[in-house]
Amino acid sequence: MKSIFQQILRYLYIGKKDPSAPKTRYTAMMHGMNRISILLFLVALVIVIVRLIRRH
Repeated sequence: MKSIFQQILRYLYIGKKDPSAPKTRYTAMMHGMNRISILLFLVALVIVIVRLIRRH
């Protein structure tokens, strides 16, 4: 079973690709949407951390 961290690295093109993964159009679109979601989550996390630091 793959770890969540390894899957995130693959989505962001940092980790190496799984050669046995299916290569369909729908899978590519799903991975693209997941990349966008992960990046937006990370941006929001940085914003929340910066606001918490500035309050104190």
